[in-house]
Amino acid sequence: MLVGDILSKKTSRVVTVRMNETVEIAAKLMRANNISALVVKDVVRSEGNTAVGMFTERDVVRAIAEHGANGVNVKISQLVSVQQLVSCSTTDTLEHVRHLMKRHHIRHLPIIDNYSLVGVVSMRDVSAAFDEITASTPHAA
Repeated sequence: MLVGDILSKKTSRVVTVRMNETVEIAAKLMRANNISALVVKDVVRSEGNTAVGMFTERDVVRAIAEHGANGVNVKISQLVSVQQLVSCSTTDTLEHVRHLMKRHHIRHLPIIDNYSLVGVVSMRDVSAAFDEITASTPHAA
């Protein structure tokens, strides 16, 4: 099974947040959309509107733990590392995605095809897909 197979069963809407927004805005976006991660976008002169990272519930907790109540006013750019965005494409296998998530200790991967953000795959999506494969595989009697 490929990432594209998972993506075809999900809503195509990807919720994003900009680098200059606050933790409060990001948390409200996650709550309003009932999700636990946002794709962080930035405007890069040479590439236009670009996915540069992921902002998760863990980042919200970290901001509050480090800054107290003022954590809600911290900019996303202060919490997200844009060193190396870990991503996948629709043609990647679920085994590859699971390996990336385990190696980088992450639960969400942006899906990027031809330099365009097309979705997000979560550990829950991958786990459900593996369960589906297992359930559809005939067992030896």
